[in-house]
Amino acid sequence: MKEYTVFMAIMDFVPVVIFGIAAIILQRALYTRMSKGAFALLAAGTIDIILAGAMKALYKLLYALKVCDFEVLSNLFFPLQAIGFLLAGLAIVAMLTHKQGETAYSVAPMAFSGTMIFVLMMTLGAVMLEGGLMVLAVRKKSTLAVLLLLISTVCLLSMGYISSRDFNAAYWNWIAEGINIAGQLCFLLATLKIKDIL
Repeated sequence: MKEYTVFMAIMDFVPVVIFGIAAIILQRALYTRMSKGAFALLAAGTIDIILAGAMKALYKLLYALKVCDFEVLSNLFFPLQAIGFLLAGLAIVAMLTHKQGETAYSVAPMAFSGTMIFVLMMTLGAVMLEGGLMVLAVRKKSTLAVLLLLISTVCLLSMGYISSRDFNAAYWNWIAEGINIAGQLCFLLATLKIKDIL
């Protein structure tokens, strides 16, 4: 039996909203600095991440309210988020390493039933996204943005360890909520700082 409460489920929406705000700010700030292809990857990736988080939170809410145990919503979280981080990471790397003209970038993720591919995609994507933004912050001499992105990256990567714990227990869910909210707040603040220095 899962130990989800309505309050816990509602709190699960908080990092989704925070990341959504940061994603919109980042997209608006980088729109004129990216090729259409790189921007499409960034938009698709961030939308995937938002949808993944929203579906997981919705799953917890439906379960806590005893409406249903809609496992599909929960099961989609990991693959959607992994693909989202990979696409967003590739977009930032493309922006930093290629001349940003009209060249289109295209990525078609393979269908795969194992979870290790998603672990690799999420880790690689997160490191590319946050690391690429750190490079941009270093170029613009923003130590604060770099520090915030480092904290955000540590929080994000530590979620991998936490997700291997018993997520049916309320204890691990609350720890994950706290780390996720802290990480997303740091990402939002870093995004606001980057927007100001571009």
